[in-house]
Amino acid sequence: MNELSRTVSRALDVLLVFSEAEPELTLTEVSARLGMHKSTVYRMLATLESRRFVQRDAVSGKYRLGTRILELACLVAEHSDLQRQARPYLYRLAEQYQETADLSILDEGEVVYLEVAESPQRVKLAARPGQRLPVHATASGKAFLAYMSPEEVSNLLPDPPGRFTDTTLTSLDQLSEDLRLAHERGFAISLQEYEQGINAVAAPVLDVHGWPTAAIAIAGPAFRLSANRMLEIGGAVRAAADALAHEVGSIPSRNSGPNGYR
Repeated sequence: MNELSRTVSRALDVLLVFSEAEPELTLTEVSARLGMHKSTVYRMLATLESRRFVQRDAVSGKYRLGTRILELACLVAEHSDLQRQARPYLYRLAEQYQETADLSILDEGEVVYLEVAESPQRVKLAARPGQRLPVHATASGKAFLAYMSPEEVSNLLPDPPGRFTDTTLTSLDQLSEDLRLAHERGFAISLQEYEQGINAVAAPVLDVHGWPTAAIAIAGPAFRLSANRMLEIGGAVRAAADALAHEVGSIPSRNSGPNGYR
């Protein structure tokens, strides 16, 4: 085991030392439980605290698991079933339209791929689970934004929105109009806005309140996935997103939700 692996292993040991029986421990107690030198444990705890994986009580000096652990646990609980249930829809779309289909969520203002069904074509979009993309320059990101209130959109957008290609929408007026159209259609499109030569169409998976919990998208080379073609298949992407929402227990309404763009 190299030094980096050993450091990661030790950090995980520090997290795992906390339990239901001992949810709070002092530095000395953690050191004793793990048989590690106090200076080493202190450095580990300080790093974990800076990333919110642990937090220290200012009065007692004891450590406990932090809010970042809770966030990750909620992420797993909310999306593991969703990911599994989405696979048939993604592979059906990829097979039917011969382009890459993906499922994504929104995390800390970025789009994160959960599942990817690759296109059978030789020339295709390179995408992988875990990849993070900007919210304002992608079809999936705009599918989320189109079902949020203007205030929520403003909080999520970088100031100013970054430009990735010549067609990236960096004007708030242009972006607002694009989101209005996406809400009206039930799906969003991206015309080479994040990556030159790549287009995408995406629809949100809505919960019972009309809130976008995930998005399904089809993406591919612009020479195959033209603007007209995306408008043609957008309904199928929207239908897949709605069917997935029904399967996971949501009955969304495309006219509901807090968005001021509708």
